[in-house]
Amino acid sequence: MLIPSELLRLDERVHAWLPHSPGTWGMANCVVVGSESDALLVDTPYTAGLTRALLAAARQVLPPGARFSTVVNTHANGDHSYGNGLFPDAEIISTEANLAHLCAEPTPPQLQAVLDGCRAEVPFERYLLAHFGRYDYTGIDVVPPTRTFSGRLDLLVGSTPVELYEVGPAHTAGDLVVHLPESGVVCAGDVLFAGDVPVHWAGPLDGVLAACARILALGPRVVVPGHGPLMGQDEVRAYMAYLEEVRGRVHELHRAGTGVEEASRVVLRELRRPGLGLWERLAVLTAVEYRHLDGCDEPLNLVNVLDAAVRLAPDCVPDAVAGRPELVAGLRDRLPGGQTVAAEG
Repeated sequence: MLIPSELLRLDERVHAWLPHSPGTWGMANCVVVGSESDALLVDTPYTAGLTRALLAAARQVLPPGARFSTVVNTHANGDHSYGNGLFPDAEIISTEANLAHLCAEPTPPQLQAVLDGCRAEVPFERYLLAHFGRYDYTGIDVVPPTRTFSGRLDLLVGSTPVELYEVGPAHTAGDLVVHLPESGVVCAGDVLFAGDVPVHWAGPLDGVLAACARILALGPRVVVPGHGPLMGQDEVRAYMAYLEEVRGRVHELHRAGTGVEEASRVVLRELRRPGLGLWERLAVLTAVEYRHLDGCDEPLNLVNVLDAAVRLAPDCVPDAVAGRPELVAGLRDRLPGGQTVAAEG
């Protein structure tokens, strides 16, 4: 897992932090917008260590003395917001709907406790260790937004205009995208994934597709997805075509009376694509879409849905745990405090 030490320049004011690691959960993109003595950060990384690595890279491109006055969370998933606590003086902005999502996934202590209890011989627990055991969730304070909005919000960062558009529910209940009109850049959050099969927890897929169409309507020069390499408009359209194919097949199976588990198996078999990692997420997409088609309004349990997806796609479970055999050997004999992996950065 390569943590970038430099930001990628999109123009003189906008730089992207792209910790792309294909086939990996949690390594989310962030964007730094600097203007005079002010700076805005779109999304914060998953851990304090990753956030410190981002800050070190940002200092190389921001003017001396520039401060992050504003943080925008495109949505409330931890890999886009757990670093908020390292910006105590910044205004943290997200949508009103994201406040409801804050309780929809395990907290950092809960996630650390789950990992500390995982057993390598259990496939789903080995999967969790492989993808999440590399992160250190200790000492993270979940800091919610200090300012929320619905619809649209316009900001100025120094003299740079920034437009925020609510596009959820899509990936989550309260997604937003960030438009930098003078730079032709859109920060899409997890409405868009590049290089891996997407995962969407809220949906329906019609909502995700509508959010993508909203991005295209802004006429971007560059689109920064939530995960993976930069995209252009053609890549966004190709992504939409894939989602439309998934949606169409899932709806066909539902109309035929196929149960969700069998439908997931069919989609897993038919819609895997070369070059796209984390294909087990196709079962998550199927399960979430079935919830909408069945009119289910019970809260989604993310862990249970992912557990079912891994069970339905057994060959997605790695033979080793993130290249760290010592994690396997020490699962039942933890160090004091449950520490398993050193903090990144």
